[in-house]
Amino acid sequence: MAASLQLNFKPFKPQLLNPNSPSKPSPKFSTIRCAAATPSKSYTLTLLPGDGIGPEVISVAKNALQQVGSIEGIEFEFKEMPMGGAALDLTGVPLPEETLSAAKDSHAVLLGAIGGYKWDNNEKHLKPETGLLQLRAGLKVFANLRPATVLPQLVDASTLKKEVAEGVDLMVVRELTGG
Repeated sequence: MAASLQLNFKPFKPQLLNPNSPSKPSPKFSTIRCAAATPSKSYTLTLLPGDGIGPEVISVAKNALQQVGSIEGIEFEFKEMPMGGAALDLTGVPLPEETLSAAKDSHAVLLGAIGGYKWDNNEKHLKPETGLLQLRAGLKVFANLRPATVLPQLVDASTLKKEVAEGVDLMVVRELTGG
């Protein structure tokens, strides 16, 4: 889904307080919203909860999207499909054809965790991770984006020195075509 950044932006101008002034000025905060580039306000998302903690995380993410959608006037249609170990248990393959078709027909795919000890001894073509590789190939994706930031509240919890961790805000682009 193509997206653009729509800015409803009023710059914040700090005001010096006059100690003799009877009222204090109130700051105006900026709002940044991400809006789809297309005029449609209805989107289909394929949910692939997967294994382990994946279903729990996807459930919370779905609730968050529904909440944001109700605030912003965006309607989401969710299609939950099996993948990974859950798909192996249900259908005998890590990525059923119906799951790949649903993913291709969606505006976006939300993927949970894949794999677990239960399937470690399976043959390679029957491991949950094989479904992930098949999904990447089927959707013709070549990279994933992994943002890395250190929140000021957590800088002291980092294993890195404070002066190294403080202010970290970067994006790791991981290429998925090798190996």
